[in-house]
Amino acid sequence: MKLRKISILGGQDKDANPENIRRIDIQTGEVVAVVGPTGSGKTQLISDIEQYADGASPTRRTILINDLGPDSNGPNKAFRHLMAEVSQKMNFVMDSSVAAFLRKHARVRGIEDIEKRVADVLGLTNELAGEPISMADNLTLLSGGQARALMVADVALISNAPVVLIDEIENAGIDRLKALNILKGQGKIVLVVTHDLTLTLMADRRIVMKNGGMCKLHRLTREEKRIAAELAAIEADISRLRNLIRRGDSIEKSKNNKEKAVLWREFCSTAHLTSAGL
Repeated sequence: MKLRKISILGGQDKDANPENIRRIDIQTGEVVAVVGPTGSGKTQLISDIEQYADGASPTRRTILINDLGPDSNGPNKAFRHLMAEVSQKMNFVMDSSVAAFLRKHARVRGIEDIEKRVADVLGLTNELAGEPISMADNLTLLSGGQARALMVADVALISNAPVVLIDEIENAGIDRLKALNILKGQGKIVLVVTHDLTLTLMADRRIVMKNGGMCKLHRLTREEKRIAAELAAIEADISRLRNLIRRGDSIEKSKNNKEKAVLWREFCSTAHLTSAGL
């Protein structure tokens, strides 16, 4: 059975009041951001999805797969345990080389050309991570950013998990925009918990959390798409300057500094973004 969508049935907030949003259907290929202040329940929402909540969690939410409940004996049994999570705190504890880990995972997933796929994963990892890794590196010696870059590449190119849950990768030490674009291109359902404006504006919709409950649901507007493109361009320039500093070079004055400063002030003064609880 092919995954078409997952559905979140609303439960209750921290005060046991019914959530404002009673149902959200998320289709294959859709990216949804989960936003709100610290403590508003963003990570708990992701946890409910990961654990196929059946109304018994503190939030009383229920997760449906293709409109079917989480009964492990039902027709949706094949989808259980097929959610991949990438968070800012994950690290490897497996005493293995990068190559051995990737080959083993590719073999389990039934990949035909294992060596090519492993090489592709390593190449993608090094596009995302600041410091490159090699096949011979031990997993336990990878930095936090390298480990998360490897997991993003693994999820994108080896794992067949149809749902990817991302928790605050803006603090993970990787190229977060490229990582999200890669996962978006795989046709998976992607939910990303974030405080980052640019990541939020890369999503098709956003769930706004408040007091532990799903408060509002926004769809990305045309104006927000325009702002997202401008902000991504600014961040590309910032990334270029950051790389210059990391290499030990100096930063030369840019002819466009004044123009970029004006654009940045225009973006920061956009009132409707601040109302989204980011």
